[in-house]
Amino acid sequence: MLLTLAWGSLFFPGLFALCNWTLRRSRPEWTNSDCLMISTRLVSSVQAVLATGSGIVIIRSCSDVVNGRHWLAREYVWFLIPYMIYDSYAMYLSEWYRTRDQNHGHSTTFRNFLSQNRLMITHHAVILFVLVPVAQRLRGDLGDFFVGCIFTAELSTPFVSLGRILIHLKQQHTLLYKVNGILTLATFFSCRILLFPFMYWSYGQQEGLSLLQVPFNIPFFCNVANAFLIAPQIYWFCLLCRKAARLFDTPQAKKDG
Repeated sequence: MLLTLAWGSLFFPGLFALCNWTLRRSRPEWTNSDCLMISTRLVSSVQAVLATGSGIVIIRSCSDVVNGRHWLAREYVWFLIPYMIYDSYAMYLSEWYRTRDQNHGHSTTFRNFLSQNRLMITHHAVILFVLVPVAQRLRGDLGDFFVGCIFTAELSTPFVSLGRILIHLKQQHTLLYKVNGILTLATFFSCRILLFPFMYWSYGQQEGLSLLQVPFNIPFFCNVANAFLIAPQIYWFCLLCRKAARLFDTPQAKKDG
């Protein structure tokens, strides 16, 4: 545990510093804010790939969805804790560099940062103070398979990050941005929305239950927890769909309408 925490505490800030240094050397025309923002997104993408890979390994290793065990289900959570702390600070650092020309103090910048990133900060706080205790202690020795499923939800993050980078660089008109938008919607829907019916279906297959029977044959708090987890995913997916609709709403379509 302590070794994994230490590795995570070194890995993510170190990778962020390396990305930032590389971008500043290779792209001198970019501002500090550009480099920090893109570095943050690149590190998020790396974490997402590691989490997704860990999740796939766990899922494939647990033939029993309730009692199956894999060491990564607990160990990667310890690796994730430093990332959540680092990512919160990196997002604030990017915001501070972006607005420092406005002569705002740290207190004003911090308040603006909290106001503009309420949902993401809440997401990080819930993971640290709710999901981590549940994953590491409260669930006992059960449910490694489902922890692996939750890890795979990160598959959409690299596409979301690339989209944010392209917007920051004002590349919304490019084919890459449009293709990435389609991939973002597909991976987000598959790994953050359909993920929950898949977990119910997997449990039902093992217990001889239909998908509709599963919610009535598992503890009530499991249904509440899943509803709590899927609610923000549905909200974010709706936001992505709105952005996609604007992206493919061509000037000619607007004129015809």
